[in-house]
Amino acid sequence: MADTITAGSKWDINITANRSSVDLNLKELWRYRDLLAMFVKKDIITVYKQTILGPIWFIIQPIFTTLTFVIVFGNFAKIGTDGVPNILFYLGSVTMWNYFSETLNITSKTFTDNASIFGKVYFPRLILPLSKIISGIIKFFIQFALFLLVWLYYFLVKKSIAPNAYILLFPAVLIIMAALSLGFGLFITSLTTKYRDLTFLISFGVQLLMYATPVIYPLSQTPQRYHTILLLNPLTSLFETFKYAFFGKGGFFSLPWLLYSIIFTTVLFISGIVVFNKVERRFIDTV
Repeated sequence: MADTITAGSKWDINITANRSSVDLNLKELWRYRDLLAMFVKKDIITVYKQTILGPIWFIIQPIFTTLTFVIVFGNFAKIGTDGVPNILFYLGSVTMWNYFSETLNITSKTFTDNASIFGKVYFPRLILPLSKIISGIIKFFIQFALFLLVWLYYFLVKKSIAPNAYILLFPAVLIIMAALSLGFGLFITSLTTKYRDLTFLISFGVQLLMYATPVIYPLSQTPQRYHTILLLNPLTSLFETFKYAFFGKGGFFSLPWLLYSIIFTTVLFISGIVVFNKVERRFIDTV
């Protein structure tokens, strides 16, 4: 009788470790969409809840960083921007870089920062890194609105830039960058459950990566012999495409290198999912 009842029972949730390592389990993620929305809301609201300026910090941070770059790299170091106004060039680069670096830093600490939650209640573990990606996009668009205001001024009033049709690729560039940061983050957070030393190297590594990416300089300002090496960084073609599309200069568009970035991101994303799913099954014993 007991066997009959068990066989005929229908469960609302079936928790099992025996699933494919590349399974995103989208159906389950959709079932927990309210939890995802709650984590996103928490990321947006609570970070600056007890500050005086609140969400205004979303605007202040890129402004201060941009002004620092203009003074240090534009005025003192005299790094050229291929005719793009310094403040516009650095503001665009900073806005893009902030999204990538912040989401990478946060998602790479998913397991170590949330071990106490994971040990008490079940929910799809991928919910947390996904919430960081989504909340990061919301913050990004707040900062991007500031960039658009400055961009419109130089486009309509100063007429010092000439955007082109490649601007239509911007959503694709942003999606690739989000997938790239998520892939890196999943891979790193999986490794940190066993190798804690990586947590101390992440911030340092991200800073070094910024200098290996054309954030504070256009690729054209680097020696020709280093171009291929820099282009092997999948972020390079994304930043160059962004700048070329919005400014008409200060960057370039190359379909082969953009396709390389897409392929690199796809492989990294799938690898990150595989490693994340494998570590997820036993991480609570090692964190």
